[in-house]
Amino acid sequence: MGDKRYFLSHDAVLKWLEEPCVYNMASDELYELDSDAFEFMKECAGLDGGRSDETSFTDFCMAEGLLACRRGKKKKIPSRQSPVPSLRYLELQVTDRCNLRCRHCYIGMGAGQEIGLEKVVHIMDEFEEMQGLRLLLTGGEPLLYSRFDELNERLPGYEFRTILFTNGLLLTDRVLERLNVHEIQVSIDGLRDAHDFIRGRGSYDRTMMAVDRAMARGFHVSVSTMIHRANLDDFDEMERMFVRMGIREWSVDVPCPAGYLENNRDILPLPAECGRYLRYGFGEGLHGGGEGYVCGLHLMSVTATGMAAQCAFFADDPVGHIDEGLHVCWSRVEHMRIEDTECDCAFLDACRGGCRYRALRWGSLLARDPYRCAAMLGE
Repeated sequence: MGDKRYFLSHDAVLKWLEEPCVYNMASDELYELDSDAFEFMKECAGLDGGRSDETSFTDFCMAEGLLACRRGKKKKIPSRQSPVPSLRYLELQVTDRCNLRCRHCYIGMGAGQEIGLEKVVHIMDEFEEMQGLRLLLTGGEPLLYSRFDELNERLPGYEFRTILFTNGLLLTDRVLERLNVHEIQVSIDGLRDAHDFIRGRGSYDRTMMAVDRAMARGFHVSVSTMIHRANLDDFDEMERMFVRMGIREWSVDVPCPAGYLENNRDILPLPAECGRYLRYGFGEGLHGGGEGYVCGLHLMSVTATGMAAQCAFFADDPVGHIDEGLHVCWSRVEHMRIEDTECDCAFLDACRGGCRYRALRWGSLLARDPYRCAAMLGE
């Protein structure tokens, strides 16, 4: 072995998921490791670093921002493997309070509930122990969480990527200056008229200014767009605009018939009308699945009441309360295989059966998602 020492970079952390991995929190890239590479990386996680000759492996890790030649802080080494399947993405609704009343919001009128900071910290501790990759801070509007400043101060101590889901209206310069998240996902539901139709007059301009401020400060910014009848003519221009702005990812979906949308169903296009709009968007998205399984294999949600569910749409059918422990709740989530659904087309690897909640609302949990079918098959 040579005398050159390598250290895990500032943003690289070790994860023991189904396979040993190293995760770049900044780029959101996950790399599987064989046993020898994992042992070497564990040495690199210490203050003394790992010794190695320059090899194609170390060159690759340096190029990917995983290794550095300068000592940094000591990194945590996983003491045990994650559950299988692994819980990689945790949607944490810290509050159900919101400063908007969007016509399509699946939550509807919040009850002003929130999770106490001590419980939030315990959830984050458990999530890190379970080798979690992305914490999705949601609401309501998470910036209305009464102890957000205290929560924000704790975030840099965790070895997972943190993403703030927001409508953008509270992203002032002061908030952005102190914000300790890796990424900000902002909801933009059309150009000015269409967005304001859904979210309220003047909200589009305020949101776009917030996006500009966030990007100027170097944040990764992604955009989420819901399809509705007022924005169907906006998608080509939105795509050009988001690419020009340097938006990291653009996710496009159909709102689910729950919450406020129950009384605004006239804004929801039928599958045949809006299937083609689901082909818009770019980036890899936030909730990757797994081969042979429907969407959400590695995802769980925790609501502002502390109830845990397989995703936020299934909040009325929880698997337990967070007081029982994150690991216990995760062990109760049933992971559906695609072969158990009615889906059988040639696009299953890309579609993964679509949204199970939409399938349930249109028929049964095992039925096809009519919107995703319209997008993939033109039905």
